Formats: sequence, C-alpha cells, structure tokens
Amino acid sequence: MPPELIIIRQLFHTLAVRWQELRSDPEAGYTTETVVVTALLVALALTAVGIIVAKVISSANNISTTGGN
Repeated sequence: MPPELIIIRQLFHTLAVRWQELRSDPEAGYTTETVVVTALLVALALTAVGIIVAKVISSANNISTTGGN
C-alpha cells in the first residue's frame, strides 16, 4: 500500500475513534457551547460600552468652556 493511503487510512481511523468518544459522552459539546455564548456576550458588552463612551465624549465636547452667556 502506498504511503499516502496509509496516512489517509490512519487519519480516518483517528477521526472515527474521536467521533466515537464524542458520541459516547452527551455532555462533550457543552464546553464549546459555553465558550461561544460567553464570547458573544463579551462582544455585546464591548459594543454597549463603546456606544456609551461615544455618547459621553460627544456630550463632553458640547460643553461650553468659553465663559460667555
């Protein structure tokens, strides 16, 4: 058997073993799901903070410091 086919056969065997391990544990995907949800929440929080900072800076720039009427 050519070496390329041996490598491909080994790859498929490794994938099959890992797939079987994942299917045997129903909670295996929970960690990944938690990481994705946490990343989305962080992105939303950063967006909200950015909007608030932009509004505060805009309001601060509108304050008159000339001392006139």
